[in-house]
Amino acid sequence: MCQLLGMNCNVPTDICFSFEGFSARGGKTDDHSDGWGIAFFEGKGCRMFIDAKSSVSSPLAEMVRRYPIHSTHVIAHIRKATQGEIALENCHPFRRELWGQYWVFAHNGDLPNFSPVGMHFYQAVGNTDSEKAFCLMLETLRESFPFGKPSLKELYAVLKEITDKLDSIGSFNYLLSNGEDFFAHCSTQLYYIVRQAPFAAAHLIDEDVTVDFRELTTPSDRVAVIATSPLTDNEVWTPIAPGELLLFQDGLPRKLENN
Repeated sequence: MCQLLGMNCNVPTDICFSFEGFSARGGKTDDHSDGWGIAFFEGKGCRMFIDAKSSVSSPLAEMVRRYPIHSTHVIAHIRKATQGEIALENCHPFRRELWGQYWVFAHNGDLPNFSPVGMHFYQAVGNTDSEKAFCLMLETLRESFPFGKPSLKELYAVLKEITDKLDSIGSFNYLLSNGEDFFAHCSTQLYYIVRQAPFAAAHLIDEDVTVDFRELTTPSDRVAVIATSPLTDNEVWTPIAPGELLLFQDGLPRKLENN
């Protein structure tokens, strides 16, 4: 299976520390070595880097580890192929336009024998179940709201419906963002942590690296990090319940179905 990494913040923040540990799992501390990718939202723009090489051997990944790109919405992925060959077009995250916004998606799991029909607008470029699922999600949203982006509550309701249908086919952990809203769905395993004042030091599990966030933040900063498994060994990570779809805004998780 693949692994996911996401970040949602109330102020633009770099993901260098988390990506340092996460990328080590792409062939050094774990065997997710069939490609990687990362997307950063910056205003209406979206900066993406993908590579079919492992994240421990990719020069692009080394650049990301050292380049403090600041963003409030970040999605990253390291791949262990289950469907689709090792190729650039099969690397996550995937990006498409909907309602004049970029949407970015990354998936961890497996949807056996998944082949959506009746697709009119979105088509997969590669041959992964993940990209096909993303296209179906956006096709469903587009058909449900043909006149433009709906309210967040309406959007969430349709997204939850299609997510539940896909989740019934197989395992469907994913991260999805349009640069304004950040969604995280747990099918089998997904964790998050919210870092806010009072900040402390954090130590990576996969690398012997420690960062003292008190030296890098202001008291008003808040950062949520979402990952397939915890990235640090001296912090408390919260598991997302299987079947739960969380919305993250300004570094905090929200549940909309009860609102």
